[in-house]
Amino acid sequence: MAKIQPLADRVLVKPAAAEEKTVGGIIIPDSAKEKPLRGEVLAVGNGTKDEEMVLKAGDQVLYGKYAGTELELDGEKYLIMRQNDVLAKIC
Repeated sequence: MAKIQPLADRVLVKPAAAEEKTVGGIIIPDSAKEKPLRGEVLAVGNGTKDEEMVLKAGDQVLYGKYAGTELELDGEKYLIMRQNDVLAKIC
């Protein structure tokens, strides 16, 4: 995998896998699954002079439904977003 280093107040997040759901024996296709709102921080920027970086690699986080920009690298999906798009850190 190519190394991605976020800049400034951005973080790189690997979304958690969507849970497999069935309704009455019918498997819901990937395109209809709810977008996961939880993930793991893989890399962080250095922050800015106005905003200190409080997240670190390995943190489990919750983020908004439409937060970040999706990117795909080597068949894996990632999100890159600003630190203030993260709603909470899971302790």
